[in-house]
Amino acid sequence: MGETLLQLKNVYQVYGSKMRRFTALEDINLNLSVGEFVALLGPSGCGKSTLLRIIAGLQEASQGNVLYRSKPLNGINPYASIVFQTFALFPWLNVLENVLLALKVKGIEEPERTRKAEDLLDRVGLDGFESAYPRELSGGMRQKVGFARAMAVEPELLCLDEPFSALDVLSAESLRSELLELWTEGKIPTQSILMVSHNIEEAVFLADRIIVMDKEPGRIIAEHKIDLPHPRQRKSSEFQLHVDEVYAILAGQTQSEQEELGTAPGEAGYTRYLPEIAISDLTGLLEHLDEFEQTKHDIYLLEDELGIDSDHLLSLAEAAELFGFVSIAKGDIEITPLGQTFAEASILARKEIFASRARRLPLMQWLLKMLSNAEKHQLKWNVIQTALSLEFPPDKTDSQIETLINWGRYGELLTYDDGSEIISLETKPDKTPVPQTI
Repeated sequence: MGETLLQLKNVYQVYGSKMRRFTALEDINLNLSVGEFVALLGPSGCGKSTLLRIIAGLQEASQGNVLYRSKPLNGINPYASIVFQTFALFPWLNVLENVLLALKVKGIEEPERTRKAEDLLDRVGLDGFESAYPRELSGGMRQKVGFARAMAVEPELLCLDEPFSALDVLSAESLRSELLELWTEGKIPTQSILMVSHNIEEAVFLADRIIVMDKEPGRIIAEHKIDLPHPRQRKSSEFQLHVDEVYAILAGQTQSEQEELGTAPGEAGYTRYLPEIAISDLTGLLEHLDEFEQTKHDIYLLEDELGIDSDHLLSLAEAAELFGFVSIAKGDIEITPLGQTFAEASILARKEIFASRARRLPLMQWLLKMLSNAEKHQLKWNVIQTALSLEFPPDKTDSQIETLINWGRYGELLTYDDGSEIISLETKPDKTPVPQTI
C-alpha cells in the first residue's frame, strides 16, 4: 500500500444536551492508505454512515482529529466524493446533464466538460443512455449515473454509503462486479475507496481490509484483512473461511445473563436495545435449526439457507440469544434445549414460553411495571416515549416502543389501541393484571 491518505484520531460523535447525551461514535481511530479498498462493516445503527459523512466533511465530529494527507480537515473534503444508496439524481435532468452538473461545479468549461461526461458514462456502461431521464432507468442504471457523477470530480477518495442496498439482488451483483473491474484495472481516477456495508459477503468480495464496528455506542472492535486475489470465488473454501471469521467477530459470544440482558431504564448500567425483528422470523430460524440432528451450525451458512442478508440474520441470532433459545461462540450458533422446546411446541405453548422469557428482559419489566402502577393500568404512547427518550436517541425511541408492543402483544402481556395510542396491561379472564415477573 502507498502513503497514508486519511487518519482519524480519537473521533467521537455525540448528540444532545447534558441531560440527554447519546454517543453515536466512540474513540474511532482509523488509517486509510493510497491503493486500499476498505469496507466499514457493522450492524444497523453502529454509526457507519455518520463516520463516512465526517470523512467526507459533510458533518463535523464532536471530538477528535480528522487528517487528510496529514492536514486537518476543515469543512467539505475537496478530495472526496460520496455515492449514496438512494441514487440522489436530479429527476429533471437527463443522464448526461446529471454528470455535466458535477463537472460544471468543478469549473470545467465546454467542450471539455461534455467530452469528460461522455467518457465517464462510457466507462460505467451507459453509452447510448445520455438523453434518458432517471425515471426511464432501472435502479442499477441510476446508481451507475451516481458513480459517474461522483467520479466526474476525479476524487482521490471515493466514499460509498451502502451503494448496492437499494438494488435488487441481480442488479447489485452486476454493479459490484463492474465497480471491481473499474477499480482493479485502474479505469477510474480514484486512489482509495471506503465503502459502508452491512453485507458480510459483499465486504469480503470487494475489500482489501474490513473495519468491523459494533453499536451502542458505535465503535471499532476489529480489523480483518482479506488476502485473496481478485476475482474472488465465493464458493472457495478460502472465501468462506473469511466470511465465517467476520461472522464470528460480529456475532460475538454468549455472555452471562446479567451481561446479555443489561439493566432497566433509570438504573445504573447499560440499557440494551431490543433487536427489531419479527417474531415469525425468529420462529422460522429456530424451526430451521431444529430440523437438523446436530445442534450446532456455522452462522454464515444460514444466510443462504434462509435467504436473508447478514444484517437480518445477526439481528435474529441476537434476539434468539437474548431469549436463551440459542448460544453463540466462535461463529457457531447452537440451539438450546429451550430453543428446541419452543420450535416443537404448539402455538399456545410457544406464546407462554415467549411471555415467560420476555418478562426477564429489563426493558419489558420496566414497561410492565409502569403500566401496573398507572391508573387503569394504561398509558399513552407519548408518555412511554418521553420516558424512553432519556435512554435512547430520537430515531430509536419509537422503534423500541414498537418492538415492546409487538413482543408484548404476542406474549399476551399487554395490548395496544392504535386509534387512541393507549398501551394497556393485558388482563386474565378474571380481569386481574398479568404479573410482572415469572
